[in-house]
Amino acid sequence: MTLEAGVVAVQGDVSEHADAIRRAAANHGEEVVVHEVRKSGVIPECDLLLLPGGESTAISRLLAREGIDEEIVAHVDAEKPVLATCAGLIVASRDAHDERVDTLDIVDATVDRNAFGRQVDSFEAPLDVEGLEEPFPAVFIRAPLIADVGDGVDVLATWDDKPVAVRDGPVVGTSFHPELTADARIHDLAFFENEEASL
Repeated sequence: MTLEAGVVAVQGDVSEHADAIRRAAANHGEEVVVHEVRKSGVIPECDLLLLPGGESTAISRLLAREGIDEEIVAHVDAEKPVLATCAGLIVASRDAHDERVDTLDIVDATVDRNAFGRQVDSFEAPLDVEGLEEPFPAVFIRAPLIADVGDGVDVLATWDDKPVAVRDGPVVGTSFHPELTADARIHDLAFFENEEASL
């Protein structure tokens, strides 16, 4: 069976995420077709979904305008896997501490935008991630801080004692950009080894 993957393509590293999904699928002997999602009607046909970074206020506005927001929530309600990265995590959260961001509330966490600093404060760090045998080379760019998580949320990784990767049922969220490396293990973890999601 060929899997159908959607990458929300209103902003962010769409092609990089698509490539990472294909590499992760190949590692499991799976075939996958990746669709760029810019309008409603695509997500209901998708087995897995990726919400990339960008500018969170613009992303939330565009998702609502196109009706994509409700389809993302329905995807999660169906227990299909989602990976939300950087600004995608902000939009996915329960509360972004910013009235301009209309969050989806699919990750029971509060997030502070740009808490790790500005673009010039970007950095790369080796992260110990639950489920991965070797550290992951995480790239942080204007990264959000996961301020707190609900009782049902698993913290998968921390940096400087702060959560930077979490799992809430079928949704994995990261403060960093896993697509900016040749390492597809975060996409693998979210889509093919997430025991709390169903494909």
